Amino acid sequence: MISRVESDGRPVVAILTMHDSYSMFRGNRQNFQEIIKTGKDMGFMVYVVTVRDLKLNSGTVKGYTLQSDNSWEQRLCPLPQVIYNRIPYREDESLPWVRRKIKECQKHPHIDIYNPHFFNKWQLFSWLNKSRLTKKWAPLTKRMKGFPTLYEMIKRKPYLYLKPEDGKAGQGIMRVRYQRNNSLPYRIQIQNNKNSTTYKAASLERLWNRVYQETKGSSYLIQQGIELAQVHGRAFDLRILVQKNEFGAWSVTGIGARMAGAKSITTHVPRGGTIEDPEKLLPIVFGQERSEAILSEVRKAAVHMARQIEKSSGHTHGEMSMDLGIDSEGVLWFFEANSRPMKFDEPAIRKKSLERIFQYSDYLINQR
Repeated sequence: MISRVESDGRPVVAILTMHDSYSMFRGNRQNFQEIIKTGKDMGFMVYVVTVRDLKLNSGTVKGYTLQSDNSWEQRLCPLPQVIYNRIPYREDESLPWVRRKIKECQKHPHIDIYNPHFFNKWQLFSWLNKSRLTKKWAPLTKRMKGFPTLYEMIKRKPYLYLKPEDGKAGQGIMRVRYQRNNSLPYRIQIQNNKNSTTYKAASLERLWNRVYQETKGSSYLIQQGIELAQVHGRAFDLRILVQKNEFGAWSVTGIGARMAGAKSITTHVPRGGTIEDPEKLLPIVFGQERSEAILSEVRKAAVHMARQIEKSSGHTHGEMSMDLGIDSEGVLWFFEANSRPMKFDEPAIRKKSLERIFQYSDYLINQR
């Protein structure tokens, strides 16, 4: 017999994920524990619910509550007022029955769901290009439709990145350069776990054979490469967390920096990248005054881009992380946005990010 838990007048937030045959539910448990503890401290009732157990036509749902010893117990919980979507994988979210459940949540008269969908990389660039304001931050990007796209792009930009449309954490990324004066002028670097392998070719056709072997027909983007600012020969970019605040307005929660590993072509930590402080890195390259101006532009740009992405998506979002690059001239570029941000390791950003989840939930509930 499952015991019942009451909200006792507290606002109710459910963290949505997928069931798991072996361990009750999927997702980052430590993250869920921290979210629940923050919610409890802020006067909320919070539990984890799987898509399968979320029955919207019932007064209660089977949710997992966190016990004092950090174990999980399934109990009957009140229907949530806000659903915080943390379905971990695109493959799960694309299942027809999962999509149907998300649609039901969006139409429910007493429930708000935020971050209903993952973003697609190609869509992000087309959305930013729709606005005169945000278009300037988007590098030239095309969908790869065979050899002709590569040929057309390398004529325009001798430095390119090839990125899987639905990739994450730097998986499957390749870097292509054309260096006219070399006997093998075309070279491609392919990201492995923490290293990269370089292949050289005399002709673009030869290089394409390698690209084709690597991509095996999956959807890829070709993007203008950006010569990122570097410190001690290692490129770095910025990770920005943008969330809605207690007034329902987009606001920058924090900015971190990620520096590429010595043999990596991306700055992702799983690929050998390191976590750095942008307020220390930027002045090394640009000096103190210019760095402050760059960070101020980053904050404004991130809010403009979050608004544009949300508006173009046609859905309500509560948060997104962004990867933005600063090139060697100090110019700002957009690379990526994620509607379900990973945890930020910087303690001050982490603490504020957890609180903002509930400040925005409170705003949604009061708007009702």
